[in-house]
Amino acid sequence: MARTVPPVAPPPGPPARGSLSLHRAYLRSPLGLLRLGQLGLGAAFWVTVAAHKYEGAAHFALFAAVLVWLLTLALFGLSLLGRWELVPWLGSRWLLTNLLHDLALGVGLYAAATGIMGYKAGRKSYCNLPGYSQHCLYGAYLSASVCGGIAACLYLFSGLYCLSRRCRDQRDIV
Repeated sequence: MARTVPPVAPPPGPPARGSLSLHRAYLRSPLGLLRLGQLGLGAAFWVTVAAHKYEGAAHFALFAAVLVWLLTLALFGLSLLGRWELVPWLGSRWLLTNLLHDLALGVGLYAAATGIMGYKAGRKSYCNLPGYSQHCLYGAYLSASVCGGIAACLYLFSGLYCLSRRCRDQRDIV
């Protein structure tokens, strides 16, 4: 009589990915709301600068604003979808990643860009006089400077929020 061997179960495969859904708790959290403000003001800053003639140090201000805006968009997207664990090495340190992004990149680069645009606005303030007939960049530079200053403050607030969560031994962003 031949002995039959029971079938062997296949080895477990990789875990199935769940469907993409919005992490609504993040969207309602202070960090999510601050990120929306940062994205809005950051876009206003770089669109204002890019839509007008710019030269010299304004190139750096535009580069800094677009760089921080794109990184913020990536952080916001990954956090909103709850997929930060897909980022190698940084996913396990997501709160620290957000903290460093906000305080080092966000505040630092937006403060520099705001200073540059404020300086350029001061240099163009003469063209704001009545009767001046040439194209005036004062309003564009001033509005970019104001948007950059408010964005830098929002990055400071979100960095302090992440720092307070880290000091309370919380490891998640929500």
